Amino acid sequence: MAKRVRLTRAFFDRSVHVVAPELIGATLLVDGVGGTIVEVEAYDHEDPAAHGFNGQTPRNASMFGPPGHAYVYRSYGIHWCLNFVCEGEGIANAVLIRALEPTAGIPLMQKRRKMQDVRLLCAGPGRLCEALGVTRAHDGLLLDVPPFRLLARPAAAPLAVGPRIGITKAMDKPWRYGLAGSRFLSKPFK
Repeated sequence: MAKRVRLTRAFFDRSVHVVAPELIGATLLVDGVGGTIVEVEAYDHEDPAAHGFNGQTPRNASMFGPPGHAYVYRSYGIHWCLNFVCEGEGIANAVLIRALEPTAGIPLMQKRRKMQDVRLLCAGPGRLCEALGVTRAHDGLLLDVPPFRLLARPAAAPLAVGPRIGITKAMDKPWRYGLAGSRFLSKPFK
């Protein structure tokens, strides 16, 4: 079996629209807990649905930082959401990590989420962050050093592509990517 390559900051210093689909099938671990990325969404600086569209604020400052950093924000005042910053410092581009197939640290994820159903542990950005223990404390951290560990996908993954979900602006953009046929998606592709 070939050794999996760690993803470095250079991987993220490209268009968010190139990085997002290439993350499908990659492995994401936070302090050794995580799994295979099966769903993401791309948000670029010209996108009215992106947090950085109207400029930098204290809340979204990490999104304007150099590529290869985490951008973590609270959604609806309830759930943490994890994004990977892409493409050039000062340009607000990021990939939202929507779902994982859990493969490492499943008992800890089940304890954190207070549930046993492995399929639902990381099916959605808020569930994913709760299962992995991601909080605002992870905002701005580098993605290529602990507590993060990102490994490139072993081979090209069969992709499902469609519009993003849970937003009210630019809903028609086909910038949601998923592992075709995965039962761990937050929501099926049409």
